[in-house]
Amino acid sequence: MRIGIDARFYGPQGKGLGRYTQKLVTNLEKVSPQGGSAFGRDSNQYFIFLTQENFDEYQPTNPNFKKVLADCRWYTLKEQLKMPALLNKYNLDLVHFPHFNVPIFYRKKFIVTIHDLILIHYPTIRGTTLNPLFYWLKFLAYKFVIRFAITRAEKVIAVSNFTRKDILSHYAVNPEKVEMTYEAADDFCWTSNENPEIILKKYAIIKPYLLYVGNPYPHKNLEKLILVFADIISARPDLHLVLVGKDDYFYARLQTVAKENNIKNVIFAGYVLDKDLDVVYRQAILYVFPSLYEGFGIPPLEAMAKGTPVASSDHACMQEILGDSAYYFDATSKNKIAEGLIKILNNENLRKELTARGYEQIKKYSWKKMAKQTLEIYQQIADGK
Repeated sequence: MRIGIDARFYGPQGKGLGRYTQKLVTNLEKVSPQGGSAFGRDSNQYFIFLTQENFDEYQPTNPNFKKVLADCRWYTLKEQLKMPALLNKYNLDLVHFPHFNVPIFYRKKFIVTIHDLILIHYPTIRGTTLNPLFYWLKFLAYKFVIRFAITRAEKVIAVSNFTRKDILSHYAVNPEKVEMTYEAADDFCWTSNENPEIILKKYAIIKPYLLYVGNPYPHKNLEKLILVFADIISARPDLHLVLVGKDDYFYARLQTVAKENNIKNVIFAGYVLDKDLDVVYRQAILYVFPSLYEGFGIPPLEAMAKGTPVASSDHACMQEILGDSAYYFDATSKNKIAEGLIKILNNENLRKELTARGYEQIKKYSWKKMAKQTLEIYQQIADGK
Protein backbone atom coordinates (compact mmCIF):
# COMPACT_ATOMS: atom_id res chain seq x y z
CA MET A 1 0.00 0.00 0.00
CA ARG A 2 0.87 3.65 -0.39
CA ILE A 3 0.30 5.00 3.12
CA GLY A 4 0.32 8.63 4.17
CA ILE A 5 0.90 9.70 7.77
CA ASP A 6 -0.10 13.20 8.82
CA ALA A 7 2.97 13.99 10.92
CA ARG A 8 2.50 17.75 11.22
CA PHE A 9 2.46 17.34 15.03
CA TYR A 10 5.79 15.43 14.92
CA GLY A 11 8.25 16.35 17.66
CA PRO A 12 8.19 18.21 20.99
CA GLN A 13 6.31 21.24 19.68
CA GLY A 14 3.30 18.95 19.24
CA LYS A 15 3.41 18.00 22.97
CA GLY A 16 1.73 14.64 23.69
CA LEU A 17 0.44 14.37 20.13
CA GLY A 18 3.93 15.13 18.89
CA ARG A 19 5.44 12.37 21.02
CA TYR A 20 2.87 9.84 19.78
CA THR A 21 3.36 10.83 16.13
CA GLN A 22 7.14 10.75 16.42
CA LYS A 23 7.16 7.32 18.06
CA LEU A 24 4.63 5.97 15.55
CA VAL A 25 6.75 7.00 12.56
CA THR A 26 10.16 5.99 13.94
CA ASN A 27 8.91 2.61 15.13
CA LEU A 28 6.99 1.89 11.93
CA GLU A 29 10.35 2.30 10.20
CA LYS A 30 11.70 -0.49 12.41
CA VAL A 31 8.82 -2.95 12.01
CA SER A 32 7.96 -2.35 8.34
CA PRO A 33 9.67 -4.54 5.70
CA GLN A 34 12.19 -2.70 3.56
CA GLY A 35 11.77 -3.09 -0.17
CA GLY A 36 14.54 -0.75 -1.23
CA SER A 37 14.08 1.61 -4.15
CA ALA A 38 11.99 -0.95 -6.03
CA PHE A 39 9.69 -1.56 -3.03
CA GLY A 40 9.17 -5.25 -2.42
CA ARG A 41 5.77 -6.75 -3.05
CA ASP A 42 5.10 -7.11 0.69
CA SER A 43 6.39 -3.63 1.50
CA ASN A 44 4.39 -0.46 2.07
CA GLN A 45 5.46 2.93 0.82
CA TYR A 46 5.10 5.63 3.47
CA PHE A 47 4.70 9.34 2.84
CA ILE A 48 5.31 11.40 5.98
CA PHE A 49 3.66 14.82 5.82
CA LEU A 50 5.52 17.42 7.89
CA THR A 51 5.47 21.17 8.43
CA GLN A 52 8.34 23.54 7.73
CA GLU A 53 9.06 23.66 11.47
CA ASN A 54 9.63 19.92 11.90
CA PHE A 55 10.68 18.96 8.35
CA ASP A 56 14.40 18.78 9.18
CA GLU A 57 13.77 17.15 12.56
CA TYR A 58 12.66 13.90 10.93
CA GLN A 59 15.28 12.02 8.93
CA PRO A 60 14.03 8.70 7.48
CA THR A 61 16.16 5.62 8.14
CA ASN A 62 14.00 3.20 6.12
CA PRO A 63 14.16 3.64 2.30
CA ASN A 64 10.39 3.05 2.09
CA PHE A 65 9.74 6.30 4.00
CA LYS A 66 9.63 9.63 2.18
CA LYS A 67 9.20 13.13 3.62
CA VAL A 68 6.61 15.52 2.15
CA LEU A 69 6.27 19.20 3.04
CA ALA A 70 2.72 20.04 4.16
CA ASP A 71 2.71 23.75 4.93
CA CYS A 72 -0.75 23.75 6.51
CA ARG A 73 -1.16 24.72 10.14
CA TRP A 74 -3.49 22.44 12.08
CA TYR A 75 -6.98 23.63 13.07
CA THR A 76 -7.08 26.13 10.19
CA LEU A 77 -9.18 26.70 7.07
CA LYS A 78 -6.02 26.11 5.03
CA GLU A 79 -5.76 22.65 6.55
CA GLN A 80 -9.31 21.85 5.49
CA LEU A 81 -8.94 23.18 1.97
CA LYS A 82 -5.35 22.40 0.93
CA MET A 83 -4.48 19.16 2.73
CA PRO A 84 -6.95 17.06 0.68
CA ALA A 85 -5.36 18.22 -2.60
CA LEU A 86 -1.88 17.52 -1.27
CA LEU A 87 -2.84 14.05 -0.07
CA ASN A 88 -4.55 13.26 -3.38
CA LYS A 89 -1.40 14.23 -5.25
CA TYR A 90 0.36 11.13 -3.88
CA ASN A 91 -2.38 8.64 -4.86
CA LEU A 92 -2.54 7.16 -1.36
CA ASP A 93 -4.35 3.93 -0.51
CA LEU A 94 -4.66 4.93 3.13
CA VAL A 95 -3.94 7.96 5.32
CA HIS A 96 -3.37 7.80 9.07
CA PHE A 97 -4.39 10.95 10.92
CA PRO A 98 -2.93 10.76 14.47
CA HIS A 99 -5.46 13.32 15.72
CA PHE A 100 -9.12 14.12 15.06
CA ASN A 101 -8.36 17.09 12.75
CA VAL A 102 -9.20 15.22 9.55
CA PRO A 103 -9.86 17.45 6.49
CA ILE A 104 -13.58 17.02 5.87
CA PHE A 105 -13.14 17.20 2.08
CA TYR A 106 -10.76 14.25 2.01
CA ARG A 107 -12.80 11.39 0.55
CA LYS A 108 -10.36 8.47 0.33
CA LYS A 109 -9.66 5.82 2.95
CA PHE A 110 -8.22 6.92 6.27
CA ILE A 111 -7.87 5.86 9.88
CA VAL A 112 -7.79 8.22 12.84
CA THR A 113 -6.29 8.01 16.32
CA ILE A 114 -8.47 9.48 19.05
CA HIS A 115 -6.45 10.16 22.19
CA ASP A 116 -9.34 11.43 24.30
CA LEU A 117 -12.64 13.29 24.21
CA ILE A 118 -11.54 16.16 26.44
CA LEU A 119 -13.17 18.74 24.17
CA ILE A 120 -16.49 16.96 24.64
CA HIS A 121 -16.18 16.57 28.41
CA TYR A 122 -14.60 19.96 29.19
CA PRO A 123 -16.06 22.60 26.85
CA THR A 124 -14.98 25.52 28.97
CA ILE A 125 -14.15 29.11 28.09
CA ARG A 126 -11.32 28.87 30.63
CA GLY A 127 -9.54 26.58 28.16
CA THR A 128 -9.05 29.22 25.50
CA THR A 129 -7.80 32.73 24.82
CA LEU A 130 -10.54 33.35 22.26
CA ASN A 131 -13.49 35.71 22.49
CA PRO A 132 -16.42 33.66 23.95
CA LEU A 133 -18.44 33.85 20.73
CA PHE A 134 -15.51 32.68 18.60
CA TYR A 135 -14.72 29.98 21.14
CA TRP A 136 -18.20 28.44 20.99
CA LEU A 137 -18.23 28.63 17.18
CA LYS A 138 -14.86 26.86 17.13
CA PHE A 139 -16.10 24.33 19.67
CA LEU A 140 -19.07 23.46 17.44
CA ALA A 141 -16.68 23.09 14.49
CA TYR A 142 -14.47 20.75 16.58
CA LYS A 143 -17.49 18.63 17.53
CA PHE A 144 -18.45 18.32 13.87
CA VAL A 145 -14.93 17.37 12.79
CA ILE A 146 -14.55 14.77 15.56
CA ARG A 147 -17.86 13.16 14.64
CA PHE A 148 -16.91 13.23 10.94
CA ALA A 149 -13.51 11.65 11.64
CA ILE A 150 -14.93 8.85 13.78
CA THR A 151 -17.87 8.15 11.46
CA ARG A 152 -15.95 8.23 8.18
CA ALA A 153 -12.77 6.44 9.24
CA GLU A 154 -12.12 2.88 8.15
CA LYS A 155 -10.79 2.25 11.65
CA VAL A 156 -10.54 4.32 14.82
CA ILE A 157 -7.57 3.78 17.10
CA ALA A 158 -8.08 4.49 20.80
CA VAL A 159 -5.02 4.72 23.06
CA SER A 160 -6.65 3.02 26.07
CA ASN A 161 -9.65 0.89 26.89
CA PHE A 162 -11.06 3.89 28.76
CA THR A 163 -10.90 6.01 25.61
CA ARG A 164 -12.35 3.20 23.49
CA LYS A 165 -15.35 2.90 25.82
CA ASP A 166 -15.70 6.68 25.87
CA ILE A 167 -15.85 6.78 22.06
CA LEU A 168 -18.41 3.98 21.89
CA SER A 169 -20.59 5.66 24.50
CA HIS A 170 -20.70 8.95 22.56
CA TYR A 171 -20.83 7.81 18.94
CA ALA A 172 -22.97 5.20 17.18
CA VAL A 173 -20.22 3.15 15.57
CA ASN A 174 -19.62 -0.58 15.28
CA PRO A 175 -17.44 -1.68 18.24
CA GLU A 176 -15.32 -3.74 15.82
CA LYS A 177 -14.33 -0.51 14.10
CA VAL A 178 -12.63 0.88 17.21
CA GLU A 179 -9.24 -0.72 17.88
CA MET A 180 -7.02 -0.13 20.91
CA THR A 181 -3.25 0.36 20.94
CA TYR A 182 -1.54 1.53 24.11
CA GLU A 183 1.03 4.29 24.01
CA ALA A 184 4.25 3.90 26.00
CA ALA A 185 7.09 5.70 27.77
CA ASP A 186 10.80 5.62 27.05
CA ASP A 187 12.98 4.06 29.75
CA PHE A 188 16.23 5.44 28.37
CA CYS A 189 18.82 7.14 30.53
CA TRP A 190 20.67 10.06 29.00
CA THR A 191 24.41 9.93 29.50
CA SER A 192 25.89 13.29 30.31
CA ASN A 193 29.11 14.53 31.81
CA GLU A 194 27.22 17.47 33.24
CA ASN A 195 26.58 17.50 36.98
CA PRO A 196 22.84 17.07 37.74
CA GLU A 197 22.99 20.06 40.06
CA ILE A 198 24.18 22.24 37.15
CA ILE A 199 21.23 21.09 35.03
CA LEU A 200 18.78 21.87 37.83
CA LYS A 201 20.37 25.28 38.29
CA LYS A 202 19.87 25.99 34.56
CA TYR A 203 16.11 25.87 35.18
CA ALA A 204 16.23 27.47 38.64
CA ILE A 205 15.04 24.21 40.22
CA ILE A 206 15.68 23.80 43.94
CA LYS A 207 15.56 20.46 45.78
CA PRO A 208 13.61 18.86 47.33
CA TYR A 209 10.72 19.23 44.93
CA LEU A 210 7.44 17.80 43.73
CA LEU A 211 7.24 17.63 39.94
CA TYR A 212 4.61 18.04 37.24
CA VAL A 213 5.48 17.77 33.54
CA GLY A 214 2.98 18.51 30.78
CA ASN A 215 0.54 21.07 29.49
CA PRO A 216 -1.36 23.35 31.89
CA TYR A 217 -4.88 23.15 30.45
CA PRO A 218 -7.70 23.58 33.01
CA HIS A 219 -8.60 19.87 33.19
CA LYS A 220 -5.04 19.17 34.34
CA ASN A 221 -6.14 20.67 37.68
CA LEU A 222 -2.88 22.52 38.37
CA GLU A 223 -4.55 25.52 39.95
CA LYS A 224 -5.88 23.26 42.70
CA LEU A 225 -2.47 21.61 43.03
CA ILE A 226 -0.86 25.00 43.62
CA LEU A 227 -3.43 25.86 46.30
CA VAL A 228 -2.88 22.46 47.94
CA PHE A 229 0.86 23.07 47.89
CA ALA A 230 0.34 26.25 49.91
CA ASP A 231 -0.97 24.07 52.75
CA ILE A 232 1.81 21.52 52.40
CA ILE A 233 4.69 24.01 52.65
CA SER A 234 3.32 25.36 55.90
CA ALA A 235 4.59 22.08 57.36
CA ARG A 236 7.42 21.56 54.84
CA PRO A 237 8.88 25.03 54.09
CA ASP A 238 11.92 23.43 52.42
CA LEU A 239 9.76 21.83 49.71
CA HIS A 240 9.25 23.20 46.19
CA LEU A 241 6.72 22.55 43.43
CA VAL A 242 8.23 22.45 39.94
CA LEU A 243 5.96 22.81 36.91
CA VAL A 244 7.59 21.94 33.58
CA GLY A 245 6.03 23.01 30.31
CA LYS A 246 6.28 25.55 27.53
CA ASP A 247 5.41 29.08 28.65
CA ASP A 248 1.99 30.07 27.37
CA TYR A 249 -1.23 31.80 28.39
CA PHE A 250 -2.25 28.95 30.70
CA TYR A 251 1.05 28.83 32.57
CA ALA A 252 0.94 32.61 32.89
CA ARG A 253 -2.46 32.28 34.52
CA LEU A 254 -1.07 29.77 37.00
CA GLN A 255 1.75 32.18 37.83
CA THR A 256 -0.91 34.77 38.58
CA VAL A 257 -2.70 32.32 40.89
CA ALA A 258 0.52 31.68 42.83
CA LYS A 259 1.30 35.40 43.04
CA GLU A 260 -2.19 36.54 44.06
CA ASN A 261 -2.33 33.91 46.81
CA ASN A 262 1.23 34.68 47.91
CA ILE A 263 2.24 31.03 47.50
CA LYS A 264 5.99 30.60 47.76
CA ASN A 265 8.32 27.93 46.37
CA VAL A 266 6.43 27.35 43.10
CA ILE A 267 8.94 27.12 40.26
CA PHE A 268 7.84 27.54 36.64
CA ALA A 269 10.72 25.86 34.84
CA GLY A 270 9.40 26.41 31.31
CA TYR A 271 10.32 24.10 28.46
CA VAL A 272 13.00 21.57 29.43
CA LEU A 273 15.09 19.70 26.86
CA ASP A 274 14.64 15.91 26.84
CA LYS A 275 18.24 15.29 27.85
CA ASP A 276 17.77 17.65 30.81
CA LEU A 277 14.27 16.39 31.59
CA ASP A 278 15.80 13.00 32.34
CA VAL A 279 17.67 14.57 35.27
CA VAL A 280 14.69 16.68 36.36
CA TYR A 281 12.56 13.53 36.66
CA ARG A 282 15.23 11.56 38.53
CA GLN A 283 15.97 14.29 41.07
CA ALA A 284 12.30 14.81 42.03
CA ILE A 285 11.09 13.41 45.34
CA LEU A 286 7.63 12.75 43.83
CA TYR A 287 5.80 13.16 40.54
CA VAL A 288 2.24 14.51 40.94
CA PHE A 289 -0.49 14.08 38.32
CA PRO A 290 -3.78 15.67 39.49
CA SER A 291 -5.57 15.54 36.11
CA LEU A 292 -9.36 15.28 36.10
CA TYR A 293 -9.49 13.54 32.71
CA GLU A 294 -7.00 11.64 30.54
CA GLY A 295 -7.03 9.40 27.50
CA PHE A 296 -3.73 7.72 28.41
CA GLY A 297 -1.21 9.77 30.39
CA ILE A 298 2.41 9.49 29.22
CA PRO A 299 4.19 11.72 31.81
CA PRO A 300 3.46 9.53 34.88
CA LEU A 301 4.89 6.52 33.02
CA GLU A 302 7.93 8.58 32.05
CA ALA A 303 8.42 9.47 35.71
CA MET A 304 8.21 5.78 36.66
CA ALA A 305 10.78 4.96 33.97
CA LYS A 306 13.18 7.35 35.70
CA GLY A 307 12.62 5.83 39.13
CA THR A 308 10.40 8.60 40.46
CA PRO A 309 7.39 7.58 42.61
CA VAL A 310 4.03 8.77 41.28
CA ALA A 311 0.93 10.16 42.96
CA SER A 312 -2.03 10.42 40.60
CA SER A 313 -5.69 11.30 40.48
CA ASP A 314 -7.95 8.28 40.74
CA HIS A 315 -9.43 8.89 37.28
CA ALA A 316 -10.45 5.58 35.67
CA CYS A 317 -7.98 5.91 32.82
CA MET A 318 -5.05 6.49 35.15
CA GLN A 319 -5.95 3.43 37.20
CA GLU A 320 -6.03 1.42 33.97
CA ILE A 321 -2.64 2.67 32.79
CA LEU A 322 -0.74 2.88 36.09
CA GLY A 323 -2.23 -0.17 37.81
CA ASP A 324 -0.98 -0.64 41.38
CA SER A 325 2.22 1.30 40.74
CA ALA A 326 0.88 4.73 41.80
CA TYR A 327 -0.66 6.24 44.92
CA TYR A 328 -4.15 7.52 44.04
CA PHE A 329 -6.09 10.46 45.45
CA ASP A 330 -9.45 12.12 44.80
CA ALA A 331 -8.37 15.06 42.63
CA THR A 332 -11.64 16.93 43.19
CA SER A 333 -10.82 17.38 46.88
CA LYS A 334 -8.05 19.67 48.13
CA ASN A 335 -7.98 17.81 51.44
CA LYS A 336 -7.63 14.40 49.77
CA ILE A 337 -4.81 15.60 47.55
CA ALA A 338 -3.00 17.13 50.51
CA GLU A 339 -3.47 14.03 52.68
CA GLY A 340 -2.12 11.79 49.93
CA LEU A 341 0.93 13.90 49.19
CA ILE A 342 1.82 14.35 52.86
CA LYS A 343 1.49 10.60 53.44
CA ILE A 344 3.96 9.83 50.65
CA LEU A 345 6.37 12.60 51.61
CA ASN A 346 6.50 11.28 55.18
CA ASN A 347 6.99 7.64 54.19
CA GLU A 348 10.28 6.82 52.48
CA ASN A 349 9.48 3.10 52.37
CA LEU A 350 6.24 3.83 50.48
CA ARG A 351 8.16 5.93 47.96
CA LYS A 352 10.66 3.10 47.44
CA GLU A 353 7.82 0.60 46.99
CA LEU A 354 6.12 2.84 44.42
CA THR A 355 9.41 3.21 42.55
CA ALA A 356 9.87 -0.58 42.39
CA ARG A 357 6.31 -1.08 41.19
CA GLY A 358 6.77 1.66 38.62
CA TYR A 359 9.77 -0.08 37.06
CA GLU A 360 7.60 -3.17 36.60
CA GLN A 361 4.59 -1.26 35.27
CA ILE A 362 6.41 0.40 32.39
CA LYS A 363 7.43 -3.01 31.04
CA LYS A 364 3.81 -3.51 29.97
CA TYR A 365 4.08 -0.77 27.34
CA SER A 366 6.19 -0.52 24.21
CA TRP A 367 6.24 1.95 21.31
CA LYS A 368 7.48 -0.85 19.06
CA LYS A 369 4.50 -3.01 20.05
CA MET A 370 2.21 -0.06 19.36
CA ALA A 371 3.73 0.33 15.88
CA LYS A 372 3.32 -3.40 15.15
CA GLN A 373 -0.35 -3.28 16.18
CA THR A 374 -0.88 -0.20 14.01
CA LEU A 375 0.76 -1.95 11.06
CA GLU A 376 -1.64 -4.87 11.57
CA ILE A 377 -4.55 -2.41 11.38
CA TYR A 378 -3.20 -1.08 8.07
CA GLN A 379 -3.06 -4.66 6.81
CA GLN A 380 -6.63 -5.35 7.94
CA ILE A 381 -7.79 -2.50 5.75
CA ALA A 382 -5.68 -3.74 2.84
CA ASP A 383 -7.33 -7.15 3.23
CA GLY A 384 -10.78 -5.59 3.39
CA LYS A 385 -11.44 -6.60 6.99
